[in-house]
Amino acid sequence: MRFALRFRPIPFIAALIVAIIGILLGNWQQERAAYKSALQQRQLARAAEAPLELGPALASAEALAFRRVRLRGEFVATWPVFLANRPMGTASGFYLAMPFRIAGSDTHVLVLRGWLPRQAEFDKLPPYATPAGPLLLEGKVVASSGRVMELGAAPPLAPGAQVQNLTPQQVAAASGLQLQPFLVQQTAPATPNDRMARDWPVPSAGIDKHRGYAFQWYALAALAVLFYVITGFRRGPGKTD
Repeated sequence: MRFALRFRPIPFIAALIVAIIGILLGNWQQERAAYKSALQQRQLARAAEAPLELGPALASAEALAFRRVRLRGEFVATWPVFLANRPMGTASGFYLAMPFRIAGSDTHVLVLRGWLPRQAEFDKLPPYATPAGPLLLEGKVVASSGRVMELGAAPPLAPGAQVQNLTPQQVAAASGLQLQPFLVQQTAPATPNDRMARDWPVPSAGIDKHRGYAFQWYALAALAVLFYVITGFRRGPGKTD
């Protein structure tokens, strides 16, 4: 007996489509892994630079992304905003965002002061303390606070509001304050009076996950071709002398 590969148009087209989709999605996952790897390298390089003294002149979020900065001024304690659904390990909680007025100017920076645990009472906000008067603040520039799923329309932004997502532009529009177009994650260790954690998540995490997904998609493409080839063989009469 001998085997011959039989060409079957419909299975061939189906296998070809699956293979192409698998390769395209695998390439996309590889591109995501490369992007996050470059982002991680950029973040590490920026973190190694000396802190920049941030003044009142408006700056670009892209130009300062991941840069360590120092700010002199004071918090606008009357405008706290709580970013909900921000877990820390297995605990649920909030990020506390608050405008910080740069000394000698009307320019403000929206500062992510740290993480606070959610209280047992769902509608009760966690306690925190705000330093009074001028101070020197150190932090890292980030373009956003990270996005979470938001169902329905967000409530009007006001002091003490609990929101899912937040931008400096939204705070500027609601408060009338002039804000830089980026945020600063406060990095100084929390004090007992702060009652908050500052273990900020790394935005470039998940590189290995994308590479794993890419392998799965490439494997699917290979299996589609292999399945077509194996099932395409048929038996024929053997050659006799």
